[in-house]
Amino acid sequence: MNSFFKEYFDWTIFCCVLMLAASGLLSIYSATYDAYEGRDFFRQLLWFGVGFVSMISMIVLPLRWLQRNALRIFFASLGLLVLVLLVGKRVYGSQSWLGFGGLGIQPSEFVKITTMLAIASYLSRSDVKATDLKDLVKASAIVMLPIGLIMLQPDFGTSLTFLAMFIPVLYWAGASKFLIIIIIAPAFVAAASIFGTTPFLIILVLLGIGLYLLREENPFFATLVFGVNVVIGFFVQIVYDKLPLYQQKRIATFLDPNNDPLGAGYNVIQAKVAIGSGGLWGKGFMRGTQTQLSFIPKQWTDFIFCVPGEEFGFVGGVVVLGVFAVLLFHGVRLASIAKNRFGSLLAIGFTSLFAFHVFVNIGMSVGLMPVIGIPLPFLSYGGSSLVSYMMVAGLLMNVYANRKEY
Repeated sequence: MNSFFKEYFDWTIFCCVLMLAASGLLSIYSATYDAYEGRDFFRQLLWFGVGFVSMISMIVLPLRWLQRNALRIFFASLGLLVLVLLVGKRVYGSQSWLGFGGLGIQPSEFVKITTMLAIASYLSRSDVKATDLKDLVKASAIVMLPIGLIMLQPDFGTSLTFLAMFIPVLYWAGASKFLIIIIIAPAFVAAASIFGTTPFLIILVLLGIGLYLLREENPFFATLVFGVNVVIGFFVQIVYDKLPLYQQKRIATFLDPNNDPLGAGYNVIQAKVAIGSGGLWGKGFMRGTQTQLSFIPKQWTDFIFCVPGEEFGFVGGVVVLGVFAVLLFHGVRLASIAKNRFGSLLAIGFTSLFAFHVFVNIGMSVGLMPVIGIPLPFLSYGGSSLVSYMMVAGLLMNVYANRKEY
């Protein structure tokens, strides 16, 4: 038994998950105790128990069985997204939840897992090549199916997480850098054109440099791609200028919260105040004024990072980020040492998922990213997200246990 835990049990991921989950539970307790008398804390504690059991279950599932049945599991999970559109309940303007008694389940959190399993299973087949256009189209279709259903809810933030998983997996599977640039460039160009002329020109220059360095792929096609992106940038700006003033204001606030400090930008401004007021060592557990006086609505969900930032200061924030850094570094290392292609793709995909959530959520809290409703893994309140993250951790530990098998 001792040899099993030493050779096959991934203590790094296990300890990181427990540390992050404990930080989340303490933060939720601090942020909700006065208002809800600890009700949300005990609910999250219950979900942690469910998540822990789910994590252990994922560790012991045969990796080969998951690979063989990944597409079946994926298509079955899409049925839940269809069910949400038919009978789901609407929360904060998005019909993303299924209600079971007093509980709410968000299927999209679990479909992230099944989608990654399906993509890794497909791209790990011996007859599939990431450089083949036909295979890439099929792999893209796997991702676009859940994205399309989730956008109908609508839930823009969650749909982005699927792309955040897919693009690194494509690169890891062998897709060319030229193809990756083609996929991601339109999104950057479109966003930059809204920010202004200078960001738009900077992105175009960077795109031009990237395409020039890769011109040996196909010089004519590279020129065509550059031209298409220029057109996209101008088209987005024209559409933006034609929008009604109230819609332009919404987008402007989305990009800069200070445009509406008492409305859409309120949360971000208060979050920055909370983190900044923590100083070096923080104000102490349950002594954060922004947290205890509820200046940040629903702080225990998307803005949970403000709690350790205010109550434990810069040091507390660095510790949380340090644990995430260890988890992400270990995930990339696991992907590089796993001899099984399916396991390697799973590791890089799930690590990318964690990295995207951490980067965007903490970026939201410090005002560097627009608010798009992305929770912080293991810390934010929410049963579906916590259980799904712990299942992902279990699958990564499963890859570690089978890392030496082909």
